[in-house]
Amino acid sequence: MAFLTIRGLKSYSLAFRTFKRVNSRPILRFPVPGPPRRLASTSATEASSLVTRLKNLLYGTSLALFLGFSYLYVTDTRAGIHRWLVVPSLRILYPDAEAAHEAGTKILKALYASNLHIRERGNEDEKGDLAVTVFGHQLNNPIGTSAGIDKHAEIPDALLALGGAVVEVGGATPYPQDGNPKPRVFRLPSQKALINRYGLNSLGAEDMAMRLRERVRLFAYHNGMGIDEEAEEFVLNGHAGVPPGSLTPGKLLLVQIAKNKFTPEGDIAAVKRDYVFCVEQLGKYADVLVVNVSSPNTPGLRDLQAVGPLTELLSGVVEAAGKTPRKERPRVMVKVSPDEDDDLQMQGIAEAVWRSGVDGVIVGNTTRRREGLVPAWHKLSWKEEQLLQEQGGYSGPQMYERTLGLVKRYRQLLDQRPSPSADVQTNEIPFGTERKVIFATGGITNGAEALGVLQAGASVAMIYTALIYGGVGTISKMKAEMRDLIHG
Repeated sequence: MAFLTIRGLKSYSLAFRTFKRVNSRPILRFPVPGPPRRLASTSATEASSLVTRLKNLLYGTSLALFLGFSYLYVTDTRAGIHRWLVVPSLRILYPDAEAAHEAGTKILKALYASNLHIRERGNEDEKGDLAVTVFGHQLNNPIGTSAGIDKHAEIPDALLALGGAVVEVGGATPYPQDGNPKPRVFRLPSQKALINRYGLNSLGAEDMAMRLRERVRLFAYHNGMGIDEEAEEFVLNGHAGVPPGSLTPGKLLLVQIAKNKFTPEGDIAAVKRDYVFCVEQLGKYADVLVVNVSSPNTPGLRDLQAVGPLTELLSGVVEAAGKTPRKERPRVMVKVSPDEDDDLQMQGIAEAVWRSGVDGVIVGNTTRRREGLVPAWHKLSWKEEQLLQEQGGYSGPQMYERTLGLVKRYRQLLDQRPSPSADVQTNEIPFGTERKVIFATGGITNGAEALGVLQAGASVAMIYTALIYGGVGTISKMKAEMRDLIHG
């Protein structure tokens, strides 16, 4: 019994140790049961996914903000990139000045078509501190761009968006003509000046009329008026509440016209037919028609500034403009040369303006003269010395004093009815007494100079080379300078 008991106890003890060792494994050695570990893994994955989504949202928002601010900056006329990067880059990429001009035109045209064009942002003009009244229209400001920047009326709206209240396109001739052989445009960077002898290269009046007609019809279409001839007439007759030329409240579109190179200047009847044809094609799409008799690059054109021929020519243009199939006729201005500056020449031009019924004068264009343009103390490089001798019209800041003096003199002449010259047979001046308007162009580069010509008697200061060298922000810069001077 004792033996069995002892053996039994031993067996019992062995069995107990075995049971204890086996049954202790789940507690001491087995891993955490499956379901709790799977729940922790799912939570970690979801947390990681949330972090990724937040990062993507942050990156996307940052990119959108960057692109948005970049768009607002690059498309603003006030952005320094246009003056300090774009203009020098065009000059480097296109050593030929005409090629650079054409490239700039194509870029502005493409940007406007895609609504990525440069524009003046803000509503500074709404203050009215720079407003002027011209031909019954209250203009937002007195700054404009001269013809030559948009020769074929390809980018009038892109130019209007830069902040000026006046854009002049052209000149257009009755038939297409190539102008003078290339190269025909030359830069003088040290003087911020240009010499050009384009010779009135034109695609023709009908081509420009087609382009301007399409522009009016697209305006009508986008404003829910249709796109047919009836919609066009609705806009041109003023029912859309905008000027028929600019299609923009507070702004005007000028269309410059000229004779063909092959039309002999001595045949005044033929010359008049050239201009009248242009009026018939383009008159209804213009707020103002500009008769160009001042180009130095079309042989004999400036001879038309003699009082007799000029009076006959301008009378024909005014008569044709009066027949424009539109409720309000386009106004007519004549662009005169800065080189016709002796007293008799200017008196004759003023007399022709009064006798013909022309509404105003654009004073200034390029000059054939070279004396006194470059300050005596300034030494030009050898290359620029050679370029200065190129034939053609010179334009640049050095023209400003001449322009200012001409504005003062023309203001005095046009504010009184001049005595008739000997080659005019009648003393009668049959037209009304509305004050003649003067636009000034030639050498105006900053706000102080713009105010100078306005105080001298001009209604609008027009720029050309200032825009070429200063970039698309030039007009906004000039207006800011004018406001600083006005308001102290």
